Amino acid sequence: MRTRILTVAFTSLALAVAAGAAEVLKVDYPKPLFAGTPRPISLSNLEPAGIKRPDIMVPAGTKLLSKGKKVTSSDSLPVIGELSFITDGDKTGIDGAYVELGPATQWVQIDLGASAKIGAVAVWHFHSQARVYHDVVIQISDDAEFKKGVTTIFNNDDDNSSKLGKGKDLAYVETNFGRVLDAKGATGRYVRLYSNGNTSDELNHYCEVEVFGVAGK
Repeated sequence: MRTRILTVAFTSLALAVAAGAAEVLKVDYPKPLFAGTPRPISLSNLEPAGIKRPDIMVPAGTKLLSKGKKVTSSDSLPVIGELSFITDGDKTGIDGAYVELGPATQWVQIDLGASAKIGAVAVWHFHSQARVYHDVVIQISDDAEFKKGVTTIFNNDDDNSSKLGKGKDLAYVETNFGRVLDAKGATGRYVRLYSNGNTSDELNHYCEVEVFGVAGK
């Protein structure tokens, strides 16, 4: 039965691509910033090295919606940088291109300006050093306070330490490829991203967040 379901799903996707209804999401990646062998990182839910992440299929006509959009945060006075850096298009990760928020669980939120059908969300934390960010949770909603109508598209908080629910996704080592997540057409005006420090320090960092989708009409 499982094989039949997968075959049907693959066939449907192939037909959608052939008909021009779907396409592979194209993401521009920055240059890598670290080389050599990083220090070992031991976490119970860490993604194995060398995993090839699959292409993400999105509806034809999907666009980058987040460029230049307003960003708010649980930490309104970042330690380093400005919240606007998160949607300014600079994902290089060099000094002056990232924002640093205080310790403990913090969030940043992008206001797309109107509800949209979201195909994917890409996030780059600080990636000039191999590190893992804890309790990464990404949610979409039409409610700016995220109290209702919330869709979670990623959650690697395996012990519910951030009190957002226990997640089953794997933690991962930061690189210039960031993490591109399939939002599967979730609808919302706001995208909120949480984290709770990292394996190098207790602070929270973002270089860039990109939200791809189809704007509402």
